[in-house]
Amino acid sequence: MSNSCPLPRIGRHLLATRVILAPMAGVTDRPFRMLCRRLGAGLVVGEMVTSDPRLWHTRKSRLRMDHRGEPGPRSVQIAGGDAEMLAEAARLNAAMGAEIIDINMGCPAKKVCNKAAGSALLRDEVVVAKILQAVVAAVDIPVTLKIRTGWCADSNNGVRVARIAEDAGIQALAVHGRHRQQRYGGEAEYETIAAIKAAVGIPVFANGDIASPAKAARVLDYTGADAVMVGRAAQGNPWIFREIDHYLRHGQRLAPPSDKERAEVLRDHLTALHDFYGRHLGVRIARKHLGWYLAGDDRFDDAGQHALRATFNGLESRHAQRRFIDELFRHDPAATPRRIARDVAPDGVCAA
Repeated sequence: MSNSCPLPRIGRHLLATRVILAPMAGVTDRPFRMLCRRLGAGLVVGEMVTSDPRLWHTRKSRLRMDHRGEPGPRSVQIAGGDAEMLAEAARLNAAMGAEIIDINMGCPAKKVCNKAAGSALLRDEVVVAKILQAVVAAVDIPVTLKIRTGWCADSNNGVRVARIAEDAGIQALAVHGRHRQQRYGGEAEYETIAAIKAAVGIPVFANGDIASPAKAARVLDYTGADAVMVGRAAQGNPWIFREIDHYLRHGQRLAPPSDKERAEVLRDHLTALHDFYGRHLGVRIARKHLGWYLAGDDRFDDAGQHALRATFNGLESRHAQRRFIDELFRHDPAATPRRIARDVAPDGVCAA
């Protein structure tokens, strides 16, 4: 895909790059969204929020709906199966500062599909049209849609759903290159995404298995999509956004982040998690993110990564976790797991 093509636009919002952070429950919270935007994401989409306002009083929902301090455009994803409830959820989120409403018709989770929401909606195109028309009519901000290629291999109806979406006034469409029954197994396919792009005039974002700059370029060239949407590949690797953006602009790989930058980003991310979630929950949430960072750190073999995760998971304070990051980049990698296990106590006090 030629980088001379205009950057994609969602309503009045011009994206800064062709790389978008996919919404992921339990991952794309405010700290992670802000980090990915800082490192090159042209758009970030918040965690899926239920369309039922009666459930918004829970701590989980309140945190998912917290966009304070974020630069725009702020994209909020809503999920549900009732057109009127989704329309009301869109109105309420717009009143709270959302600048883009994204509708989830791609989540494959059983607890979502069993409520006739997420990708389960793709089985009924009449309901799809009713929902999209209701939400678009409810707000005066852009509405986008995320789908899969279909419910199963025998009903890949992504092209028909895309046309329904465009007719309803949807202003951009993200497509995961798997049907629902695949969940996240097998390999994503991009033929359907290419067919969808050829069938509609709205921006199309290609999603699924985009884990490197070269893969992003190949997918854009093959599908003609306007941008790529990166999900799991960003876990522990927020640098992927600037790396893809650089490759698309210049055709060259960007140098990987230095150890100094990696340490700074990890410290900043942990501090943001601690501040956002509070003393106890922040420490727990930080554990899964550190695990993802370690999984992509080729300085350590599998045994070293396992030992480091075990040590970090035993730390009980934000001070201890910050000290762990300091020690992670201070020693020879071969000696680091043993030294950290010896020197960093659960309360953060140096035991050396």
